[in-house]
Amino acid sequence: MLRSGLKAAAAAFGTLPPFAPDAPMPPAFIYFDLGNVIFFFDRDRSFAQMAAASGADVATVREVVMEGGLQKAIERGDIDWLGFHAEFSRRTGTQPDAAALARAASDMFWLNTAILPIIAGCRRAGVPMGILSNTCDPHWDFLVSSGYAILPRAFREIVLSHEEHSAKPDRAIYDVATARAGVPPERIFFCDDLAPHIDTARAVGWDAELFVSATELADQLARRGLRLGI
Repeated sequence: MLRSGLKAAAAAFGTLPPFAPDAPMPPAFIYFDLGNVIFFFDRDRSFAQMAAASGADVATVREVVMEGGLQKAIERGDIDWLGFHAEFSRRTGTQPDAAALARAASDMFWLNTAILPIIAGCRRAGVPMGILSNTCDPHWDFLVSSGYAILPRAFREIVLSHEEHSAKPDRAIYDVATARAGVPPERIFFCDDLAPHIDTARAVGWDAELFVSATELADQLARRGLRLGI
């Protein structure tokens, strides 16, 4: 009855309802990954800048941060930035300024502008959104302070690995995100660029898709009955 009423209203007023009348029940909450979904990033740029700030060579910076586990540790909240800085300085034999090193590490992001109409369409449709991201305090602070209109106000829930001391694809952070969304797991839609993160999302009952492009994401949401108006 409701769906037929929506069709009649659309015919009468020449507009489309936000949810396609004959499609499946649309998501009640949408989580987006941050890196390579909302923002692209370039780790090589970050390593080069950290090398310039510290005086270490780029290969050493990459080894210490990635292979040496410092990035994973700070993303899980096992260490804070001062702990990262101290260990980075010890391992590289350098003494960079902590604030300068943080900026060098973080100034590597640029906005995926193609995602903006999708975020705007979800807001128009009244579907609450959130971010579920493996990140660290310097990266998040850099993005929030960079003047992007969507951060953080476009998102009702912000679930970050360094704050929850759990990182995707561990189940614990998904359980936190489910509780924060406040809807049944099967009504949560999630997009992420890494397959293991999608696998865990599906294992906890979410509807999840690997992010390839904004165009494909719009199609995926449309197939689930969510009209974005784009």
